[in-house]
Amino acid sequence: MLNYIWFGLMAIALIVAAFNGTAEAVTKGAMDSAKTAVEIAIGLIGILTLWSGMMRVAEASGLVTILGRALRPVLRWLFPEVPAGHPASGAIVLSIAANMLGLNNAATPLSIKAMEELQTLNGGDKETATNAMVTFMALNTSGVQLIPTTMIAVLATAGSTNPTWIISPSIIATGIGTLAALIAAKVLQRFYPSGAVAASATGSAPEAGAAPPEVSE
Repeated sequence: MLNYIWFGLMAIALIVAAFNGTAEAVTKGAMDSAKTAVEIAIGLIGILTLWSGMMRVAEASGLVTILGRALRPVLRWLFPEVPAGHPASGAIVLSIAANMLGLNNAATPLSIKAMEELQTLNGGDKETATNAMVTFMALNTSGVQLIPTTMIAVLATAGSTNPTWIISPSIIATGIGTLAALIAAKVLQRFYPSGAVAASATGSAPEAGAAPPEVSE
């Protein structure tokens, strides 16, 4: 669907430019934007490599395990369907930590890993997401950023004299967004109980035609 949307936008831009006689300006703007994108991407390589490496060191040193234990009460409330000590917990912690540091690109593979681990609790169902998967997606999409590293790097690369000014607005905006996302996920999941997770936890599949069991909060 997104491919159709992007194609439509480009087609409309070209058609309008052709009618207005501004095709040359559109082409020049596209080339300038492509050049700027490459310059910003190159400028981000160093900082993303640094923080991605730190995430690997934290994982290898056992810091992730420590964080997982410290955040266990919070994770238990956010993801009651995930058993204690399950690999999904560690992957979720890593993804949340990367997002809080503003490492969106570094958080992407960690988030995929967390989703893969959560899928193992989905009873083999690849068509319907569990409540834990939906909650994680909401948290990951709107995650609080204590240090928006990527945006600071972009502003610095663009020549900003005070790139760190974005820290306070970022914390406020992402905090409100995260709270709204979690409230929506927790309220709506009461109307869509996750039967696959309950069946996986008990080691038995739900009977055909049976109503899905309620997930305890």
